[in-house]
Amino acid sequence: MSENEPWEYTLYIPNDVRAVTVSRRTLRLILTMHGLIGLVDTAELLAAELVSNAVRHTKGPAALRVRWSATVLRIGAWDADPEPPEPPQSFDQAADLEEGRGLALVRACADVWGWQPLTRDGNRGKYVWCELTSAA
Repeated sequence: MSENEPWEYTLYIPNDVRAVTVSRRTLRLILTMHGLIGLVDTAELLAAELVSNAVRHTKGPAALRVRWSATVLRIGAWDADPEPPEPPQSFDQAADLEEGRGLALVRACADVWGWQPLTRDGNRGKYVWCELTSAA
C-alpha cells in the first residue's frame, strides 16, 4: 500500500471510560504503522476528546473511525445519542472549566471539525469528526 492510497479503520467500543485509552493507543499504532508519526500527538489528543465525549455523555456503544485520504486525516467518533453536541466555547473561555473543554480543544487543534446525524445498525446517533492535514 503506497503512502497516498486511502485507508480507513473503525474501532467499535463499549460505553466504558477505559475505551478512551484503548482508542488512543490503537490510533497511535495505526498512524505509526502508516508512517504518519508527525500527526500522532495531536491526533491522539483529538481522538481522546471525541471518544471521551461519546462515552461520558451517552449510554450506548460508540465507535472511533480513522480515515486517511489525499493527505487529510479524519478522526471521528460515533455515539448512540442523536442530539447535537454542545457548541464549543473558545479555548480561552473553556480553559478554566472543569468540563466542556473537549470540543473547544478540538476546534483549536484541528483544521476543521463538524458533526452529522448518523444511524448505525439501526441505532440513531451522531458522528462528530475533525480533520488534520499532513504536509507529507
